Amino acid sequence: MYLCTRIRACLEITALLAHLGRSLLESLRDLLPIVIVIGFFQIFILRQPFPDLAGLLVGSLLVVTGLTLFVYGLKVGLFPIGESMAHDFAAKGSLFWVLVFAFALGFGTTVAEPALIAVADEAAQVAAAGGMIEAAPAALARYASGLRLTVALSVGIAIMVGVIRIIKGWPIHYLIIGGYFGVVAMTGFAPPEIVGIAYDSGGVTTSTITVPLVTALGVGLSSSISGRNPLTDGFGLIAFASLTPMIFVMGYGILIS
Repeated sequence: MYLCTRIRACLEITALLAHLGRSLLESLRDLLPIVIVIGFFQIFILRQPFPDLAGLLVGSLLVVTGLTLFVYGLKVGLFPIGESMAHDFAAKGSLFWVLVFAFALGFGTTVAEPALIAVADEAAQVAAAGGMIEAAPAALARYASGLRLTVALSVGIAIMVGVIRIIKGWPIHYLIIGGYFGVVAMTGFAPPEIVGIAYDSGGVTTSTITVPLVTALGVGLSSSISGRNPLTDGFGLIAFASLTPMIFVMGYGILIS
């Protein structure tokens, strides 16, 4: 019995190392074009040696390692749990709880999004430098928190709308076209200082944490509903997640100004 347990553990470790090895090769393949471009321009165009070559190599190694672990974590963790929870909620048959889960997922992942935190802090600093808010730490924190919560609220609502679209089978292009009409209309009313931040807020929501879970939700939900195709109906939630923050942040700018 002990021997069988040891053999099983060794096989699991071997399989894990094999998966990590494949992920490492994929990460190296994905980063190779970036290395080639940087090396070409540094050597043949700028004709300058690489500054701090040792630091560059160490940093590149850390990037490859981090990307490998991140991609592997998505495959074995975030995607499966997102799809399994979508299946479970669809089997439960309660639209209310499906929508609550969709909103909570969109809101929670967006609040924790590192890119959004960085952009919100930077926006607060720029707003203080431009005289929109006070330069006091409390005012900066309040502005950054308000921006993050506004974006998170918009993404939560967007994921809810996307889930309803999957359930009802609505064509996605009509909703996207209508949403961008709303973006254009809000741009005409919003303060110029907030427009660029609003547009960037739509991009930072589609980052490392939000995309895997939201995509898994859409694919899992569409594959659990009769008559829905995961390929045509399961994707598109990210489009809503990047669209609604622009409208909400411009509305936030109108309110605070």
